[in-house]
Amino acid sequence: MASKNQGSAPRALVVEDIKVDCVILLRMLHKLNCEATVANNGKEAVDLFLEGKTFDIVFSDKDMPLMTGPEAVAKIRAMGAKVKIVGVSADFGGMEAFMQAGADVFLPKPMKLETLESMLQEVTSKKNMSA
Repeated sequence: MASKNQGSAPRALVVEDIKVDCVILLRMLHKLNCEATVANNGKEAVDLFLEGKTFDIVFSDKDMPLMTGPEAVAKIRAMGAKVKIVGVSADFGGMEAFMQAGADVFLPKPMKLETLESMLQEVTSKKNMSA
């Protein structure tokens, strides 16, 4: 079993405008030893990438003010950012919008801790292999 501090902690970007959803996701990520940054809408998320910030995984909500999740995903992909992007929505119609925008995975809300854990393990193992 690999030790918890092998490699660096995965860095996640949480793009979510609903405070409660954001807090729940942050708690789960914290429990999984993940460093998390919050953007309150798609525009803030895109701005972080424009500033040169890097993340291993992005969890993006769909419907947000200023810029939706799928719009942000398309812009982040257009920048060539190598990051796993997870579209998250309670709206099943969101899956198509996220996948067309370039997201890697779609997860319905509410997310489960086990699902998050397996995704983080996947990005961490890829990160350790490429390091």
